Amino acid sequence: MAPLKSLEREYPMLDSDFQSFCASHGISTVEDFLMQDLYVFAALVEQQQNSERLKEGITQVLSIIDGQHQPWKNGIELLEDADKNKGLLPTGVEGIDTILQGGLRRGQLTELVGPSTSGKTQVCLQIASNVAKNQTGSVVYIDTCNSFSPQHIKQFVIQNSFSASDEVRSKTVQKVMSNIFCHSVFNIFAMFDVLRHLENNLRSQMQIVNSMVLLVIIDSLSSLVTPILGGGGAHGRALMTSAGSMLKKLAHEQNIAIMVVNHMVGGEGGNPKPALGETWKSIPHVRLLLSTDRETNVSNVFVIKHPSIT
Repeated sequence: MAPLKSLEREYPMLDSDFQSFCASHGISTVEDFLMQDLYVFAALVEQQQNSERLKEGITQVLSIIDGQHQPWKNGIELLEDADKNKGLLPTGVEGIDTILQGGLRRGQLTELVGPSTSGKTQVCLQIASNVAKNQTGSVVYIDTCNSFSPQHIKQFVIQNSFSASDEVRSKTVQKVMSNIFCHSVFNIFAMFDVLRHLENNLRSQMQIVNSMVLLVIIDSLSSLVTPILGGGGAHGRALMTSAGSMLKKLAHEQNIAIMVVNHMVGGEGGNPKPALGETWKSIPHVRLLLSTDRETNVSNVFVIKHPSIT
């Protein structure tokens, strides 16, 4: 993202005083700005004599972020992109692979949304287990709710290898466990750090894992974003948009599939709606709705949005 200094001519609030204050806290670009805990940063601003003007500068940066858009591409570029990226990544979950005509798309961001107790985490763990077992690559699992369960992963592997010998099952469990890398994060800034570290290492081809990363799962993104969306502040929307842009960029440039979980909250008339709201719904390439009948315990997946499925 752009250095703050390069924006001064077009955005006068980002003057030398604003730049100096930001630089004193290690901020020189718009991306650096997003890596900060804005609540802590705002508290530091309040202590300054020119706090009002500094806050105007913060608002200006957030509006820049909120207004960002992807560059134009012509049809040839889009066709080349489709040929280069977006190969299928089977999840091993029959219902999902069927409805998605083969699996998740590499190079794309997929959202799994559903109400509480619908089984979103179980689906994520099952997909992670299957990809780590059946594909030549690794899964990065970003856990935001202490929901990652290696016991459940092991259970999935054993259930799918029931006819194999104990030795084969044991080796399969070891393979799956060695191909899943879990990071626990509990705020959006920690998630940014993990994604930036992953992107840097993948870009420089450093061997941070023992095989190519095929899939990143974030369970759940909404638990990190909704606390900063309270009150409808611009900074919350900007951070959410930045998270979506970073995830789509990572998926596209590294040709990996990324799946994020979004829970549901009460809407008008008590009808549930996705927690990340209207601004978010245009960001993922694919949106899936998971529902589970509590009486029969049968789960159903519906496509809400897909670029090539009508």
